[in-house]
Amino acid sequence: MSENGQAGKPAKTRDIRKVAVIGAGVMGAGIAAQVANAGIETLLLDIVPEGADDRSAIAKGAIAKLEKAEPAAFMAKRNARLVVPGNIEDDLEKLAACDWIIEAVVERLDVKQALYARIDAARAPGTPVSSNTSTIPLGDLTRGLPDGFRRDFLITHFFNPPRYMRLLEVVAGPETDPASLARVSAFADLKLGKTVVPCKDTPGFIANRLGTYWLQAAVIEALDLGLSVEEADAVMGRPFGFPKTGVFGLLDLVGLDLMPHVQGSLKRALPADDPFHAVLRDVPLIEEMIRTGYTGRKGKGGFYRLNRADGGKVKEAIDLSSGAYRTEEKAALPEGAEKDLAALIGAPVPMGRYAWRVLGRTLAYAARLVPEAADDIVAIDEAMRLGYNWKWGPFELIDRIGAAALIARLKQDGADIPPLLALAESQPFYRVADGTRQYLGVDGVYRDIVRPEGVLLLADIKLKTAPVLKNGSAALWDIGDGVLCLEFTSKGNSLDDGIIGLLGKALKLVKEKHKALVIYNEGTNFSVGANLGLALFACNIAAFGEVEKLVSTGQKVYQDLKYAPFPVVAAPAGMALGGGCELLLHSSAVQAHAESYIGLVECGVGLIPGWGGCKEMLTRWQAEPSMPKGPMPAPSKVFETVSVATVSKSAAEAKDLLFLRAGDGITMNRDRLLADAKARALAMVEAYAPPKPVDLTLPGPSGKTAMVMAAEGFHRRGVATKHDLVVADALATVLSGGKADHIEPVTEAQILELERESFMRLIRTHATLARIEHTLETGRPLRN
Repeated sequence: MSENGQAGKPAKTRDIRKVAVIGAGVMGAGIAAQVANAGIETLLLDIVPEGADDRSAIAKGAIAKLEKAEPAAFMAKRNARLVVPGNIEDDLEKLAACDWIIEAVVERLDVKQALYARIDAARAPGTPVSSNTSTIPLGDLTRGLPDGFRRDFLITHFFNPPRYMRLLEVVAGPETDPASLARVSAFADLKLGKTVVPCKDTPGFIANRLGTYWLQAAVIEALDLGLSVEEADAVMGRPFGFPKTGVFGLLDLVGLDLMPHVQGSLKRALPADDPFHAVLRDVPLIEEMIRTGYTGRKGKGGFYRLNRADGGKVKEAIDLSSGAYRTEEKAALPEGAEKDLAALIGAPVPMGRYAWRVLGRTLAYAARLVPEAADDIVAIDEAMRLGYNWKWGPFELIDRIGAAALIARLKQDGADIPPLLALAESQPFYRVADGTRQYLGVDGVYRDIVRPEGVLLLADIKLKTAPVLKNGSAALWDIGDGVLCLEFTSKGNSLDDGIIGLLGKALKLVKEKHKALVIYNEGTNFSVGANLGLALFACNIAAFGEVEKLVSTGQKVYQDLKYAPFPVVAAPAGMALGGGCELLLHSSAVQAHAESYIGLVECGVGLIPGWGGCKEMLTRWQAEPSMPKGPMPAPSKVFETVSVATVSKSAAEAKDLLFLRAGDGITMNRDRLLADAKARALAMVEAYAPPKPVDLTLPGPSGKTAMVMAAEGFHRRGVATKHDLVVADALATVLSGGKADHIEPVTEAQILELERESFMRLIRTHATLARIEHTLETGRPLRN
């Protein structure tokens, strides 16, 4: 956060105990679901439908849709109970008990202002009221309304889907009470997991103004240069750190019919000399697509579609010249340009000219928006990273290309050079000084990027210090107060001998000199599991001994982690699969980001968990109070979960599956995860004692038979494949305790031995190797 942002100590959030959302459309309902995900009761109101028997039918219907939504709107199914349906005719007086009221109705000024008058009469004095508008200025929304309402009013612009999009643009008016602003911003940060970006009260705010300009420029330049949609998306995708959908794929995703509304509002609101008007052009093809229902993924298709005619599945793309669909074709970028932005925008071919004409315009436009739409470049970059999923913000892209080179090309084209861009001709927009990242202000002065209290980023720590230990797959960092942090750095954070080796060294080092260990990284995913590529290579050269050595070493190190005499707190975000999940299972505690997707997925590639995952899940389910007593219930539950490679859809759901314990923590805001994990570790230090080994009571051969029979039933119904039965047999062998009689206790060491034997038996089969190879090549499981 820049020094003009919401830095400093967050306002207290305990006074927001109940929220109201008025407007049960896609956005309003999604916002209500995310508030419920924070554990907050939410009143969801809409109009009374004409002639309906149920006066709250619209809100109830919206909740029913949320419960079936994909991707899931609720982090746990039980959260739906926190959303209370109602209507604005019978239930408006309930607003008096709400601590924040969010308006998300149709984008019509007259409708909103009429509603505000009713809200003001019903709410308790001082209750913040915000609008989710993306097109109407705050000044217009509050014009003519009472002083008290204007003091408590602001804009909180969520992005769709509200659960997953981290950006929240917040606009305060000149009369907005700073206390109301702080109250809502802190709640959105801490409870809803949002990154709050302050915006000026200008048309489209930040992300939609710049994002719409970018999309529109990309469409018209593709048409003018005669590019195909595949060529345009290959350029406006991964090379620049944009989503892999590219522009046409992104338009399909958000819906072609949405764009004319956003473009129209910007056209009406922006002054005549704004460069946005130069890229605004009617596109007959798009108008026809919208008219005939080809609005993207939610319609009959868009720029891309899946043709299912005659029972087939053919991926098709539209021809921008004729409007006819044809088979989708893979587009190749100019040679050497995939990872070299300068080479791409300078390539003397249509794709290179396209890259320059879109990107040059977009970056120059971004420079015009400071200080008009935001106080500084940090807000612009944050908004585009989080609102449009750009890997780098526009000013970070300028630094990668070089401002001088960008200015020279713009001058060559006869384009105006925005003053802010001219300031950076001989200096970068971002720099590191004394271990602190700084940004260039509009006055030419560098300022520190200041994080809000409670935010600790490994990226910042790396600027100030060197790693304690490091190899090609992992690094160990000192994060202060006697706590070390183990970071994975391999591709996809996949686990290999380098990570396992450094974890072992870290455990010894913490025991000797430090208090606690946190396992955390800032990648997209905590870990996608073991490095299957290395395993496949070893198997292909018959180096099975090396594979077994890695399994044995991993088991030992994970056991050392579990029984370390100090707390180890794992802090996952994104996917924590296979060996990544097993690491969580062996940690003293877990502080998980709310969006953590955790599971033991080895069966999907023809294997079973080999680093103690079966052992830990058996231990947890055997100790679960709700589990019936006896040797069979716990193994059956673990078999049910692991055999189908179940992955939680959230950290909350991971608790239901016992991948996380009831006492493990959940952090809503990704930027606060490391600080929360460190605090959790330090709080455990003084009274910490490692767990004591637990013997298991398992059913033996008869239990294995029951589990295998269940798998055979699925096979007869066509749900399980032939090799699934082989994997199920191996898993059942482990979970039943092997040949041990059910009256004999089974030790952890015995389960680990069974895991290792079963794992090695499976990895020697051709069917498992085929699954691994197919997964590595396609990213999808092979059903053999």
